[in-house]
Amino acid sequence: MATNDGGRRAYIGSFTTAGGLGITTAAVDPTSGALTPLHSTDAVPNPSYLAASPDGRYLYAVSETPDGAAAAFALTPEGPRPLGPAVPVGGADPTHLTLFDGHLVTANYSSGSVSSLPVRADGSLGGPARVLTHEGSGPQTDRQEGPHAHAVLPDPAGHRLLSVDLGTDSVRVCTLGADGTPALCDEVRLRPGSGPRHLAFHPRGDRAYVINELDPTVTVCRWDAGRGALTPRGETRLLPDAVVPTATFPSELVISPDGRFAWAANRGHDSLSVLALDATGDPVRLVTTVPCGGHWPRDLTLHPDGRHLYAANERSGDVTWFAVDPETGIPVRGGAIEAPAASCVVFA
Repeated sequence: MATNDGGRRAYIGSFTTAGGLGITTAAVDPTSGALTPLHSTDAVPNPSYLAASPDGRYLYAVSETPDGAAAAFALTPEGPRPLGPAVPVGGADPTHLTLFDGHLVTANYSSGSVSSLPVRADGSLGGPARVLTHEGSGPQTDRQEGPHAHAVLPDPAGHRLLSVDLGTDSVRVCTLGADGTPALCDEVRLRPGSGPRHLAFHPRGDRAYVINELDPTVTVCRWDAGRGALTPRGETRLLPDAVVPTATFPSELVISPDGRFAWAANRGHDSLSVLALDATGDPVRLVTTVPCGGHWPRDLTLHPDGRHLYAANERSGDVTWFAVDPETGIPVRGGAIEAPAASCVVFA
């Protein structure tokens, strides 16, 4: 299998407590999108979500454990090299992270909080963590007994943070104070019981799409960058009308670079939804669904060139790649590699 990828690598996170290898480095074939595993490191437990620095020099990982930590790595030809020990985030089970304003910010699921750690000049992490604790609950008492922050990301202009909370059916808009402490600016309520999980912005920057875990839908929101205001506009189902959504839990949504299509991963139904986006950004149309290539797609990633999708199928233990038809947006399966307890894929 060819590995001439021009230097770009894929990094696969996994749950070490479920047999995962930690962080696996893979070469990427630029034509077919195929992955070739190169090496792995289990330097931190449960690196379930990863983020690369914009310059591609560093990789950051959550350690999704009850004690909650984040770790920094230098990216070398021999693989990720730890930049010191993992740093506590002051929250339980961090499940997502992002870089923002000189800090690493994590969404901590079990404690329902967002934490911020300073990033030093050499890429390593400082401390202590500055924490904003969410409050509230939702109607589904088995999953929404309290706040469960599931994702955090910057707005397209890099001025504000948005944290998505499955437990409170809301998205919070935040900034960081001078000392790095997250400060709440606004909380936007979504439909009760929807269980928002992740969020993606349209390339144009004026729309945000929230994927809901507890009801297989996507909520379209208008984003006013000047005011930092998020306004829900409507919902679209992620499964055909004939499909009963029992035991289907969507995980991730990504949008094409040209803004024409979006794709969502559906755990349980084990499918990828293909969505067509209207030029205005508001109407979303379900085109079709295709098999995800495995079982329980926890994450879905679009290659930076926009031509290939990657599904991290947690329970079948593989990463499957797809070529995207540029006219229809429909993914066509290309192949897969073994990746026990796979949880995410990022590129650098």
